[in-house]
Amino acid sequence: MTATAPLPVLPLVVPAAASRAATTGLVMALASALAFSSSGPFMKPLLEAGWSLGAALLVRMGVAALVLLPALLVAIRRQRGFVRRHWPLIVAFGLMPVLGCQLLFFSAMQRMPVAVALLIQYLAPVILVVAVWIRTRRRPSVLVLAGSVVAVLGLVLVVDISGAAFDPIGVLFALGAAVCVCAYFVIAERAGGDLPPLALAAAGLLFGSLVMAVLCATGVLPFRAVAVTVTLAGAEVAWWLPLLWVAAVATTVGYGLGVMAVPRIGSRVGSFVGLSEVLFALAFAWIFLSEIPAAVQFVGGALILVGVILVRLDAASSVDARGAGVTRPVVPAP
Repeated sequence: MTATAPLPVLPLVVPAAASRAATTGLVMALASALAFSSSGPFMKPLLEAGWSLGAALLVRMGVAALVLLPALLVAIRRQRGFVRRHWPLIVAFGLMPVLGCQLLFFSAMQRMPVAVALLIQYLAPVILVVAVWIRTRRRPSVLVLAGSVVAVLGLVLVVDISGAAFDPIGVLFALGAAVCVCAYFVIAERAGGDLPPLALAAAGLLFGSLVMAVLCATGVLPFRAVAVTVTLAGAEVAWWLPLLWVAAVATTVGYGLGVMAVPRIGSRVGSFVGLSEVLFALAFAWIFLSEIPAAVQFVGGALILVGVILVRLDAASSVDARGAGVTRPVVPAP
């Protein structure tokens, strides 16, 4: 028998660049959720003061599109035929994550309690898990399944749907909003390379704004903008202050950081991290609208965090397996 030299074993090391990208993506995703979560508490008093939904959304999307427009112009200048090459994703992003999600969610709110609409919309991470399960015919890992169950349980406690009534059409609207949220993460995951994330966000917001302008101009959606004062954190402020925050900060930062985060951490982890938006919204409502959360909502928030951690652990273990750098040894013939 011929002796052979021992085969080298490479260390199981995840590339540092991949680890840094994932960490950066998580921070961006949390910042995106924090930005998005301020929209509701700032928009609510404006709508209650007489602004129509169409007017508020048009200003919100239009201003955000203008803020991010330089990123789109840079991409167009660098790539000839940028719009022609990427128009399907741009149109899809503008119609679903930008326009569809907001219209469907607020339509659901008009027919059913806000808590129920929120609960259904934020089932998006679970819908993504089930969709991938069906498409690939591979059962998710125990960590993902456990994280999904724990996160949904926490979501139920946070939004507090006790005694709420269900409306069939409202449920359909909310489910449509959930599908649009899924589309947001799936489309954002495809950004990168010759499709810069910020250019995608800018183009989608611009297209969504144009469609919203047509809906308002044709009377499909009412357009009513009034000069009013609203109450925030116990102080009377002009109408333009909360609207400027929602448009230039909440929407711009929310979409901008969100589309940059998802390619780094994946649509599944990104969607679960997005659940933190509910927790941040509770904090903003507490600070600016004096809506104090109940003790059970804090428990629900803790469960949501546990669910996110479980899903993140699964993603980390997958990265470890892919990035281990182990070379399968080739056994020489005797």
